[in-house]
Amino acid sequence: MASSAFPAAPAPAADFAAPAAPAASQRPAAPAHAGLGARRRGSMSPACAVGIEIAKMRRLRTLPVTLAFVAATIAMGSMSLFSESGRADLSDPAAMPWASLLLNLGLVSALTGPILMSVLASRQTDIEHSGSGWNLASTLGLTPGALCRVKLAALSAVIIPAILLQVAGLMAVARLMGLSVPMDVAPWAAYTLLLIAVNIAVCSFHIWLAAVVDNQIVVVGVGLLGSFISLYMLLAPGWLARLVPWGYYAVITPAKVTYDGQTAAFTYIEMPWGWAVGFLALAGLAFAALTRRLDRIER
Repeated sequence: MASSAFPAAPAPAADFAAPAAPAASQRPAAPAHAGLGARRRGSMSPACAVGIEIAKMRRLRTLPVTLAFVAATIAMGSMSLFSESGRADLSDPAAMPWASLLLNLGLVSALTGPILMSVLASRQTDIEHSGSGWNLASTLGLTPGALCRVKLAALSAVIIPAILLQVAGLMAVARLMGLSVPMDVAPWAAYTLLLIAVNIAVCSFHIWLAAVVDNQIVVVGVGLLGSFISLYMLLAPGWLARLVPWGYYAVITPAKVTYDGQTAAFTYIEMPWGWAVGFLALAGLAFAALTRRLDRIER
């Protein structure tokens, strides 16, 4: 039989060619968070978290509250400058007017410091209880303990300039009232530095307390109690003042007064740096441990 007149049909080609593998330079880069040590999704940098806490202070009116306490401290600390006997000593080096003024500042700071720290910590932390802030912060990668540490950093940015303004304001009032004796820089500088540190330590305690207690009246009440304790410790023996946290307002005050009949003699005393530094280190370790424990509490 004769073969067909039609030529044999060619083998059909593949309908779709397999796509060529992209070149190495054209492949999409791996996401930045793919590494083991990369930041967790939704987390926030510490600087951004502190900035948010500072932004909250505008609504909480933290600055006016702080300035009111600073003004009250300056006013009460300078009251002796307006008395007749006080003005007579402003130009007498033997009367130690700067030591007298520093003792007054230590007395007033022991009264107002614990109250101010409790108020600042309570207002800054209560907003998390009332607005489900703990849960919101956790979605941004901030555990309750980390949020407390951020709050302390933000409030420290308020406490430090407030204390500096408080000390500088009292010095300015003294100069305006005619205190012409050369200033004793060393004890004033040491006291200012330690007053800032003690206030931050007390504030850290109140932040933790405000985080674990929903009723903020308790936090402010503890601050009021601490104010009375710190005032009493100025009159108590030194060993007793070192046993309670609020006693360190008295421990860091480097001036004292002794009475000889009707005459008051003001002198500087050596500050127990070892006790002060030890207390501050212990307070820092306690705050770190307590805030880490907050991360295991269900909210």
